Amino acid sequence: MTDRRTLLAGLGGASLLAPFLALERAAARLADPAARLAAANARAETAHEDLMAVPNLRMHGQEQVAMLMYPGFTALDLVGPHYFFGGMMGATVHLVTTEDDLKPVASDLGLAIEPTIRMADVPAQLDVIFAPGGTMGTLAAMKREDVVDFVADRGGRARYVTSVCTGSLILGQAGLLDSRRATSHWAAHDLLPEFGAIPVDDRVVTDDNRITGAGVSAGLDFGLALVAAMRGEPYAKALMLSAEYAPAPPFPGGTLAATPDAIGDAMAGMFAGTVEGFRQVAAQRRR
Repeated sequence: MTDRRTLLAGLGGASLLAPFLALERAAARLADPAARLAAANARAETAHEDLMAVPNLRMHGQEQVAMLMYPGFTALDLVGPHYFFGGMMGATVHLVTTEDDLKPVASDLGLAIEPTIRMADVPAQLDVIFAPGGTMGTLAAMKREDVVDFVADRGGRARYVTSVCTGSLILGQAGLLDSRRATSHWAAHDLLPEFGAIPVDDRVVTDDNRITGAGVSAGLDFGLALVAAMRGEPYAKALMLSAEYAPAPPFPGGTLAATPDAIGDAMAGMFAGTVEGFRQVAAQRRR
């Protein structure tokens, strides 16, 4: 190091030595963890500005999102979309319990999630109302007048009326899917006409401001589609990258068509009781 300094000084004096010393001092500063952290934070701030400059990307908003939680809901129906909704800067995501207190609500497989608000306290005007699906828990929720009235009331004014899986049957029970194209879990898909809807066999179905997702894992596709509608496709792509959502299942399956008959037929039979329960609720609705 000393030899290089001497050589530079001899060749051109201070004018050549100054840039070298500046780089040396910069390197010394970055050797300090605090300096490296400061540099990283500065880069993050710049990157935030760079992302905001991407065309058709709306970084900030004030959306009011209400996600219904009732005992026995399917957790992934809710958690997948919640990841993307919660990633919208400035949005408020309400986890709405159907119960009288704010105790954690247990899903169908026992995963309990803590709500943030009761139905009575949810803002009257929402950007999004969302219903997750399930089996017997969903059926019980559909039989509760207070739950159906809440969904009908907020959904009647919401900017987007949405669901994943059998949550679409809750929307139908509330009268929000009449003559609307919609989807649901494959086991309940054929029931959609009994709840006023026009069934469409797609992962995500949009009919005006009604956006419904198919079964469970389709909630990720649904969440991205809704974020794209509210904040632009580039924002959705940024969240998609953040989640590293690039599905590559280890083997074919996930639909009846791609599943061996021995498995598909047995699985359909296992849902028979729940499907019949939904059908009976639909019959009562028509009276």
